[in-house]
Amino acid sequence: MNLKVLNIDGIKSKDINVSDKLTGLKVNNRLLKYVIDWQLNHSKKRVAKTKQRNEVVGSTKKIYAQKGTGGARHASRKAPLFVGGGVAHGPKGDNYKIKKINKKIRKIALAQTISKKKNNNELFIFDDVKKEIKKTKIFYSFLNKNKIDNVLIVSDKITEKNIVKSVRNLPNVKLVSELGTNVYDLVKYKNVLFTTSSIKNIQDRLTNEKN
Repeated sequence: MNLKVLNIDGIKSKDINVSDKLTGLKVNNRLLKYVIDWQLNHSKKRVAKTKQRNEVVGSTKKIYAQKGTGGARHASRKAPLFVGGGVAHGPKGDNYKIKKINKKIRKIALAQTISKKKNNNELFIFDDVKKEIKKTKIFYSFLNKNKIDNVLIVSDKITEKNIVKSVRNLPNVKLVSELGTNVYDLVKYKNVLFTTSSIKNIQDRLTNEKN
C-alpha cells in the first residue's frame, strides 16, 4: 500500500510503500483491550502490602487447649481472626501475580493497531529529519499545515535527536522511539506520525517471522 510522505521543509511530497501485513489487517478490538490491560498492569507499581499470617512476628504457641474449653478451636494469635494477626487475601505488593502475554500476541496487536489508524485516516508518514530543529514554531507550523493534532510521533534515532527540542513543549504531542512503540500510546493519541525509517524498521520487525 502506498502512503503519502510529508516533509517538514516543504519539499514536494512523495510516496512510500508499506506492507498490507502492517496496514491492511482485520482489527480485533478485544485483543487490543487485552494487550492494553496487560500494559497498564505492568506500568503501575503495586505499593499496598499487608502481612500474611506467616509474616507476623510473634509466638506460635497454641492459645488454649484444643478440647474442653467450650470455645472454638484456635491455633496462635497470628490468625486473621484476631487483632494484630495476619490479613487474609490482602494486597501482596510487587509479588502479586500479574497477567502474562507472549511476544507473538503483542506483535499482532501492535500491527492491528497501526492498521486501525490507517483505516481511520489517522496514520501519517514524514521524511527523516537530518538537521536539528530547535524552534518549536517550525514543527508546530508543520503539524498545523497538515491538520495533525493530538499526535504520537514515532521516530528513528537520528530524527528523535533532531526534533526533541522542537516538540517537547507542544501540547498533546508525545515523541517516542521506534523501539518504544506500544499499543496503549497508539490508542491514547488520535493521530500517529511515523518517520520513513521508523515505519520501515517496525514493518521489518513485525512482519519478520524470525523475530
